[in-house]
Amino acid sequence: MIAIIKYNAGNIASVKNALDRLGYPCIVTDCESDILNADKVIFPGVGEASSAMQYLQKRNMDVLIRSLKQPVLGICLGQQLMCAHSEEGDVDCLNIFDARVRKFPPEDIVPHMGWNNLQQTRGQLFSEIRGDEDYYFVHSYYCELSEETVAVCDYILPFSAAMQKDNFNAVQFHPEKSAASGTKLLLNFLQL
Repeated sequence: MIAIIKYNAGNIASVKNALDRLGYPCIVTDCESDILNADKVIFPGVGEASSAMQYLQKRNMDVLIRSLKQPVLGICLGQQLMCAHSEEGDVDCLNIFDARVRKFPPEDIVPHMGWNNLQQTRGQLFSEIRGDEDYYFVHSYYCELSEETVAVCDYILPFSAAMQKDNFNAVQFHPEKSAASGTKLLLNFLQL
């Protein structure tokens, strides 16, 4: 069973619909035992970092997420919350990845919205995916490059489009909205 973490962030329904289309049973839950006992966990999100972290901390879900041992996939805000700190609301995050989240400069061409390609892809999420594929992005903040970066995107400046450390994987783009390349990436995660 796949657990999709339910918290006060959007985009959960589109992730569930993508898994349903792929034939993978999943539940949307904030129940600790459901999340701990899931084969895989997806941490999606569209929203604002500081209010999302407050929600997670009030329910002790920040500790829960950091303790997970099964494969975890953060998506969009999920990736940003897995970093050390976010400028969005000046908040400390889960500190799974040693990177900070910063606002794109200048503000007149933000958000980064639409299709963009990746460079320097590596690792298990990108197995059997051509390097020139495009993915769908919607974000105004970005994760810095770090040792955990496994894919780079360039919009105004290079940033971490995907990250990986131990059992934690994360992407800034929306694989559930990224056509065939996103579907393959989801399948790669689901088959870990």
